[in-house]
Amino acid sequence: MTQHPGRGPGAWCAGLLLAGVSVVVGCRVADTDAITPVPQLLAFLPWLLAPAGLALLCALLTRWWPGLVWAVAVLGLLAWYLEPYGRADEPDGPPLAGLRVLTANVEFGRGTPALVPVLRDQRPDVVFVQECESRCRATLDRAVGTAYPHRRAVEQDGSRGSLVLSRFPLSPAPGVPGTMGMPGAVADVRGHAVRLQLAHPMPPLPDRIGLWRRELGRLRAFAAAGTRTPTILAGDFNASQDHAAFRHILDAGLSDAARLAGHDRTPSWPSRTASVIGAQIDHVLVSRDFTATDARFLRLTGTDHRALVVDLTLHRRT
Repeated sequence: MTQHPGRGPGAWCAGLLLAGVSVVVGCRVADTDAITPVPQLLAFLPWLLAPAGLALLCALLTRWWPGLVWAVAVLGLLAWYLEPYGRADEPDGPPLAGLRVLTANVEFGRGTPALVPVLRDQRPDVVFVQECESRCRATLDRAVGTAYPHRRAVEQDGSRGSLVLSRFPLSPAPGVPGTMGMPGAVADVRGHAVRLQLAHPMPPLPDRIGLWRRELGRLRAFAAAGTRTPTILAGDFNASQDHAAFRHILDAGLSDAARLAGHDRTPSWPSRTASVIGAQIDHVLVSRDFTATDARFLRLTGTDHRALVVDLTLHRRT
């Protein structure tokens, strides 16, 4: 019996794969994070090239021509959205100061012992630490307290604790409210005020999508409220550039330092598989007052996040 084109298990397989991928890509086109499982899959949008490519192969082998056109269209959209999002223009003013920033989620404090030698080696000027509970804070105080005499903390245990360390003097500032601690401060960077805000919104768990979206919205409101002052917003955002709620933060006037340094798709989580598959959910976002000359993602034992180190230059506004 002759097999009709577009019939059989190969065509069905192609159709199912394309239907699933198309839902996610359609939400990306529509600039929405929708509902579970779309937000979770959006974090891994580049990796959807694999099932879309498999669907293309199945459609070709079964001579399912509508499916072939469908697969090419989906692959084209995925390739389009692989491009980095956000501005990359350079500030016009002269440089005022250089500084190095590090952000690390130490996963309930378990990555703290590995963070200490990284701080001594990299010597960042400002450090944002998420999930820094009481033992984490005590360890960092003993090990690097002299190097970082200025700090702001949310002193809670588990994932709720957070810490900002600085070589620069810090003035208190209201943090962004959230389920997990997100302290803020204003740093005196060689005579220039710079707003610092740690980011650690709720992850997009299936039953917490609304809360995740609201807390990212609060971070966007923070970014939009202080456009006259140089700003650094850094931490574990639990979101990538493929999430609409994260892009809205960038649209408020910030840029991703890793994107400025040419590392917009380097995965930071989960660190154990980041070299093969992962998502960049740890970010250092900066206002248009900054340029970024380098970005490095460093493996820390004990945590499922890579630390991110960026070298920034603060420029005078013109």
